[in-house]
Amino acid sequence: MSRPKIQNYKGHGLSKGKEREGEWDFYWCDVSWLRENFDHTYMDEHVRISHFRNHYELTRKNYMVKNLKRFRKQLEREAGKLEAAKCDFFPKTFEMPCEYHLFVEEFRKNPGITWIMKPVARSQGKGIFLFRKLKDIMDWRKGTAGKKLTSMEAQLARNTVNPSGSHDARSSDDQKEEIPVENYVAQRYIENPYLIGGRKFDLRVYVLVMSYIPLRAWLYRDGFARFSNTRFTLSSIDDQYVHLTNVAVQKTSPDYHPKKGCKWMLQRFRQYLASKHGPEAVETLFSDMDNIFIRSLQSVQKVIISDKHCFELYGYDILIDQDLKPWLLEVNASPSLTASSQEDYELKTCLLEDTLHIVDMEARLTGREKRVGGFDLMWNDGPVSREEGTPDLSGMGNFVTNTHLGCINDRKKQLRQLFHSLQGQKKASG
Repeated sequence: MSRPKIQNYKGHGLSKGKEREGEWDFYWCDVSWLRENFDHTYMDEHVRISHFRNHYELTRKNYMVKNLKRFRKQLEREAGKLEAAKCDFFPKTFEMPCEYHLFVEEFRKNPGITWIMKPVARSQGKGIFLFRKLKDIMDWRKGTAGKKLTSMEAQLARNTVNPSGSHDARSSDDQKEEIPVENYVAQRYIENPYLIGGRKFDLRVYVLVMSYIPLRAWLYRDGFARFSNTRFTLSSIDDQYVHLTNVAVQKTSPDYHPKKGCKWMLQRFRQYLASKHGPEAVETLFSDMDNIFIRSLQSVQKVIISDKHCFELYGYDILIDQDLKPWLLEVNASPSLTASSQEDYELKTCLLEDTLHIVDMEARLTGREKRVGGFDLMWNDGPVSREEGTPDLSGMGNFVTNTHLGCINDRKKQLRQLFHSLQGQKKASG
């Protein structure tokens, strides 16, 4: 399968002072380019760019939690506790060092449980550690709390954030002159993860957002489970090969097998669960994951700058516990598109190709499509039904969401039918 080509048309998206060398219609940029150039770039109506300007509201760990907590309170006020409880899909989290005292209070209520510390703006498992003693966090705090990084260290930290990894340092007008402290989040560690073959895993799922106002989001059918290379145990909290499922971490393990890798495609994972727990339990789990995607996007809907030139392909990281409850770990602004196996390569090239079909630079789509290749329209200013026509949402009795995560992805056949039908419509109207 060939990699989809991104064409470089002339004369439309222009950076000031670079009119001849910086001409493009479509730019799959990294977040550092966005931070430095977005405000200084003129874009014609049709130009498209692969990030929303303040994407970090969802993709930095501390902002994601802050927005989810605020959204939960809003739901409780407006719709009651039952509705607000639908946001209880992220572990108890504190931003450090600013919520250190709140964290200590919580820590002392539950002595002996495991916590995990994560830097808010790094990716690939860098800087993460687990702890059970307050002493560990106090040592960390002495080393970083209240200290500004030197400009050289800050530059280094920015440069080590992989553009195809998760996060970007926040950059707003009032912060440009200030070198940020490296903030962390302290998060309650999920001590009862669902295990397969005794090993921990998380899921990577792809969500494409074309607009926040109105919210228009697509869910990709394919994704994968990423396994740790070592059997799970809580008796060794310092072993990153046990607790961190990032491929960047696992591939450094001495017994990592590059051909086998440590991934299962979501279809295989879904079949495995159905054989162990039955189709109903699996439907409930996947429906709970749909809830995570929608609620998390709604939590930032009012704060993301919904520029018509922007779209974003997010990589969601979900952990399943032994009760088949899904937990949101983080959302990645630039999910890695590097392949670790042939299966992975095929998934990612198809994912990119289908993303480009939906971005639709050629203006071939009608805007009424509910499926394009491997993507299903999940939300279009409201839930999208699998059924044709306008569903009756009053009782939500027969309403089934238009999502097919981990189901068969016959994308080639669907794309052939879709574009054949669109051509027929054009001829008829022409």
